[in-house]
Amino acid sequence: MVRVCVSNAVGCGPWSQPLVVPSHDHAGQQGPPHSRTSWVPVVLGVLTALVTAAALALILLRKRRKETRFGQAFDSVMARGEPAVHFRAARSFNRERPERIEATLDSLGISDELKDKLEDVLIPEQQFTLGRMLGKGEFGSVREAQLKQEDGSFVKVAVKMLKADIIASSDIEEFLREAACMKEFDHPHVAKLVGVSLRSRAKGRLPIPMVILPFMKHGDLHAFLLASRIGENPFNLPLQTLIRFMVDIACGMEYLSSRNFIHRDLAARNCMLAEDMTVCVADFGLSRKIYSGDYYRQGCASKLPVKWLALESLADNLYTVHSDVWAFGVTMWEIMTRGQTPYAGIENAEIYNYLIGGNRLKQPPDCMEDVYELMYQCWSADPKQRPSFTCLRMELENILGHLSVLSSSQDPLYTPTLAGEAHGVGPCC
Repeated sequence: MVRVCVSNAVGCGPWSQPLVVPSHDHAGQQGPPHSRTSWVPVVLGVLTALVTAAALALILLRKRRKETRFGQAFDSVMARGEPAVHFRAARSFNRERPERIEATLDSLGISDELKDKLEDVLIPEQQFTLGRMLGKGEFGSVREAQLKQEDGSFVKVAVKMLKADIIASSDIEEFLREAACMKEFDHPHVAKLVGVSLRSRAKGRLPIPMVILPFMKHGDLHAFLLASRIGENPFNLPLQTLIRFMVDIACGMEYLSSRNFIHRDLAARNCMLAEDMTVCVADFGLSRKIYSGDYYRQGCASKLPVKWLALESLADNLYTVHSDVWAFGVTMWEIMTRGQTPYAGIENAEIYNYLIGGNRLKQPPDCMEDVYELMYQCWSADPKQRPSFTCLRMELENILGHLSVLSSSQDPLYTPTLAGEAHGVGPCC
């Protein structure tokens, strides 16, 4: 029992009421009995949960390793005395694997009419191997390739393809329309279509369309003419050879006009020179077939070769076989000048006023009067006064017939400067 009071310098205060403090033994006897085994179930439960979780984690880890293993990837054996590695592909779990769009004409978004025309000339991508670059243009490139034939042999071809970043269906349609045009042609002086192919790409991107053409060893005529005049190793082109080029082009254009095709882009750069030095009209990217009437009117803005266009084409966007004849006259001038630029020093915007004023390309040096007279007739302001391609071919053949026959030493086909493939630049886009 305890009592307390406050004490200071004055004295002691009153005592408190008695307080009874129990002893340790007495307190232990008065409280409830304590169980020493009450914590055992809790500990057992926690341990059981931990063991179960660890077991599940181990099972899942082993399953994951088993599923992502790519077979016996590095099972080394001895083959012919050398170690070899066998690989057995298994299931892949790469969720970022690039997906490929199936390389079909349907995937390009082109018209059904165009798909129907190209279906039977589609060549599998695996059937040819791309080689060196032959040339580049604004919209694409041309590469050499080896095409596998049905008998297992290979033939050299040129593959013309759009740039990888051109994805508009309208651009693809225009590109493949050229192939559809060429499919209908069969003439020794008109470029033939070998086929069409599609180059598949990853990451869901559209396939790249490719037009397969015959390989032309000496490239385009304009580059060949330039090389003869200002190349690293200039060479002589006799008049007979130049006239023969004109005859070949006139033959090709006569064939096209008889089939109601207008080219709209006839120029030396769009004529190809084969190994035997024959010329083929090519590059039909702007060509159109005339189904009714005898003219085609350009309905939308596009890049056109202004310095090769006839007056009516410049003024009214009107194109006929007669406007192709005008362009043939300019091409004749290119040939006679060995690849010079027509209307040098005159801007494209000034061409129409220059021509409507009665001006024309001047007679090149060393050009026969008869040849220049044919050119000049091609540039008549009245389209109906221009000669036909049949008339042009016959007149040029007549001129060629009156020239002396070249000996093998005079023919550029046999000159050492053409023995290689320096000029094989292929058709440009």
